[in-house]
Amino acid sequence: MIGNWKLHGNRVENAERLAALKEAGPWQAEVAVCVPFPYIPEVALALQGSRIAWGAQDCSAHESGAYTGEVAAPMLAEFGCRYVIVGHSERRALHGETDQQVADKAKRALAHHLTPIVCVGETLAERDAGQTDEVVKRQLSAVIHTLGHCISQVVVAYEPVWAIGTGRTATPEQAQAVHARLRRQLQAATEKADLISLLYGGSVKPDNAAALFAQPDIDGGLIGGASLKAAEFAAICRAAA
Repeated sequence: MIGNWKLHGNRVENAERLAALKEAGPWQAEVAVCVPFPYIPEVALALQGSRIAWGAQDCSAHESGAYTGEVAAPMLAEFGCRYVIVGHSERRALHGETDQQVADKAKRALAHHLTPIVCVGETLAERDAGQTDEVVKRQLSAVIHTLGHCISQVVVAYEPVWAIGTGRTATPEQAQAVHARLRRQLQAATEKADLISLLYGGSVKPDNAAALFAQPDIDGGLIGGASLKAAEFAAICRAAA
């Protein structure tokens, strides 16, 4: 269960949210929060010794150099990050990230012992055009090709773009169909495909979480808005059990 805070938070809110989250645990599921870059040091201190991991929402495909504004994977590793989100639909749409750039970021993250959460998903126009399978296959193929046998070390998150922050959610059956497709693609690439966690992201809430997580190929969630409310996020984490 990964909470993605996106561009939200301040020092007071963050401290209150993390304290409430620690109080609500522990859970049977693995739990982590991916937070804005400036807050990573404080979040690391707040969560030190707890069972909640932390991570970042992006990383550079470069190790170092003249890349103003970028944050490198080894910098994240210095602060104990376990995860980093790469290829979120908002990064693809707003920053023009390509499938290959996402794959390169995943490779850089793995080189520094960070687990990349590789996001794939289709827009509403692509779904309406019947292109869902084609789109997610293309996005994941770039990562498989770039990482080779290391693909078994990533987490994959399916996030239908039309269901992010819209209040719309894919039905459990719709989500499972895409997750099953992704699982088959991974099985063709590695014998360890069943060890790769496939997360669903797209307006997951306490009232729909259990039905989504009951699907055979949905192993957890990448939670956006609901992760900003400790009680809601805790309820979703409980549903994962």
